[in-house]
Amino acid sequence: MYDIIEQYRIRDMILKERLDKVLPEVMKETGTEFWIIASREYNEDPMFRHIVPARYPTARRLTILIFAIENNELKKISVSMPDAALEKFYEHDWDRQNETQFEALTRIIRRIGPSRITVNVSAHNYAYTDGLSHGLYLQMKEELPEDITTRFVSSDEAGIRLMETRTETELKYWPHVMETAGGIIEEAFSDEVITPGVTTCRDVMDFMTRRVNELGITTWFEPTIDLQNETGMHGEETVIRRGDLLHCDFGIVYLNLCTDTQRLCYVLKEGETEVPEELQEALRRNNRFQDIVCENMKAGRTGNEVFLSAVEQGKEAGLRPMLYTHPLGLFGHACGPTIGLWTNQNPIYPAGENKVNDRTGYALEGNTTEFLKMYQRDTFIFTEESVVVMDGSVRYLQEGREWIRKVG
Repeated sequence: MYDIIEQYRIRDMILKERLDKVLPEVMKETGTEFWIIASREYNEDPMFRHIVPARYPTARRLTILIFAIENNELKKISVSMPDAALEKFYEHDWDRQNETQFEALTRIIRRIGPSRITVNVSAHNYAYTDGLSHGLYLQMKEELPEDITTRFVSSDEAGIRLMETRTETELKYWPHVMETAGGIIEEAFSDEVITPGVTTCRDVMDFMTRRVNELGITTWFEPTIDLQNETGMHGEETVIRRGDLLHCDFGIVYLNLCTDTQRLCYVLKEGETEVPEELQEALRRNNRFQDIVCENMKAGRTGNEVFLSAVEQGKEAGLRPMLYTHPLGLFGHACGPTIGLWTNQNPIYPAGENKVNDRTGYALEGNTTEFLKMYQRDTFIFTEESVVVMDGSVRYLQEGREWIRKVG
């Protein structure tokens, strides 16, 4: 684990890459001329913490950031309170003694003269590109001249591409983030934490929550532990007993990067030393479906295309699959193509029509159903791995998908 000061340094290195390398590509790709991202303190745009330095945690009353093309050069401008940390990344351009923030914004727009002005109001109800609050939008409409506000446009594509594209430094550190998450899962699924007949699923969940807190990081959803056995599926208040199949769903936020992982653990019966072969074979069949999904996750394909072809191939392979893979990165349920939903095993519109792109991350999430003789019933094999699409292939951020942990 990196201490907080080192984390700040890494996060700022990532920010510099995002602004200097990813942002110019995105603006050119999406035809974005002039982009305003404005936030009020404590009601910040979802993009805010990913486009400002680590030591700039709130919008300080009102922060207005501008990305603009001027004389074929990308300008990054701050019309905000002076701040040393922010001004390492943005050119400060507000004469507070002689003009209001909105007068400064008007002056800059007049100077650059864009034909279209992008604001974060989503055309498709995507949360991460809909960060301009209603009140601030109304204030901008009131304070800025009408010939400027009539140029306002939304651009989901620009926001998605900026947020979903991973920098070189993020790709370097993301496996470390995933290793940290995996380490907590290994600790939770151990004899030190689980005593058959005593420990509940909630006890394991609470252990994971405390461990995350001790490490000084956060989760983006509460850890989930449930189990299956011959009587079905059971939730958090259930006592863990020998012969149970445990399942966790766990995601942390560290260095501004999210993980999302589901792993399995078997509680050995008296006399057992290994996970039953029948259960190991069920996981191998599930891993085959994961491979099928990865084979279909090609840059340029839509989420719906990946979903339909992967599920069809899974069924042709004799599997009973469900697929609900989602983008992963700066957000847990992140920007990019939806590839099926747990609640809707059909093409998803409009999010499923977004395309898979290179240098993007995903939670490879799904399940297969297997009839297990050991339980005499259908059993869900739930799995989820954090992966990245890079150079035409899908890479796992951590090893370990191919085995079931054992306790007891």
